[in-house]
Amino acid sequence: MTSLLSALVGDDSIAALLNDAAQLHAMLAVERTLAEASAEVGWIAADSAIAIGEVVAAFSPDWDKLKQGMARDGVVVPELLAQLRRRLPEDHREALHKGATSQDIIDTALMLQVGKALVLLEPRIGDILARLTVLSGRFGQQPLMAHTRMQAALPTRWGAKLDSWAEPLGRHLKSLERMRSEVLVLQLGGPVGDRSSFGGHGDALAAAMACRLDLGNAPPWHATRDSIVGLGGRLALLTGTLGKIGADIALLAQTEVHALTLADGGGSSAMAHKSNPVAAETLVALARYNAGLAGTLQQAMVHEYERSGAAWTLEWLTLPPMLETTGASLRLAIQLLDQIRIT
Repeated sequence: MTSLLSALVGDDSIAALLNDAAQLHAMLAVERTLAEASAEVGWIAADSAIAIGEVVAAFSPDWDKLKQGMARDGVVVPELLAQLRRRLPEDHREALHKGATSQDIIDTALMLQVGKALVLLEPRIGDILARLTVLSGRFGQQPLMAHTRMQAALPTRWGAKLDSWAEPLGRHLKSLERMRSEVLVLQLGGPVGDRSSFGGHGDALAAAMACRLDLGNAPPWHATRDSIVGLGGRLALLTGTLGKIGADIALLAQTEVHALTLADGGGSSAMAHKSNPVAAETLVALARYNAGLAGTLQQAMVHEYERSGAAWTLEWLTLPPMLETTGASLRLAIQLLDQIRIT
């Protein structure tokens, strides 16, 4: 996304949690935790875990080679491990990543990133609900002409309109909070997702890692992606609700309707008198964009056998933009509610 476009439809805070540096940081945290937990359950020696932790803490990647490895292998982990092993004493190299597969590291790292993103997203929903409560307290009893099928219908009150915006947002917030226990879980299965590569330590190792990373413990989910797709669906529902709010506000701000005005709306290069509903319109665009991405993410459920490179890559292309789009939508909705002046 270009910097100009991201100023309109992006979210720097969410993007910073999902960029390459953040992903690498999360993957290194998983590798370090894998080593520590492996030593805890007796899978590797304690001094190997210490050596791995020291190398991870001091690690500075060769980004060009990581990019080359990504292009060659389809995942970045093999090249990342090669760089880490070169820095490890030879007698500790075998202990690094022992029993694990690239997907264990990448998926678990993603859960760490998603968890941080939800920490930012959920309070923004609360901020929007708080603003709607204030507006309802001030203007809830004020008359408002309802419209059905784009035609004036019957008189209602602003309270009904504001409640129709707030009620689904409350549901989305509760749903995201409930989904944490289903989505934010450890991935540890080994090469074929059955933990047979951990010498009988797999379940204990998963429990120890989950505790250290503050993630839920779960069976391997290498090719079972319903939780990921479910999260994307909830994000699309959330931005869809915000798009509905944006559409309503853009229509209510029309000169011919004049049920509200917008302070600090967008300007025009040719008509100085205009105050364009930029934030409202962008909410509509982002809702439609996320709906499209949700449909694409849904297709990532179809894995061939125990792992699909195609379906997995499809997730990488869709879920991070959905998270950033949701952050941008929430940011814009807060801005928009601060702009509206009910007449």
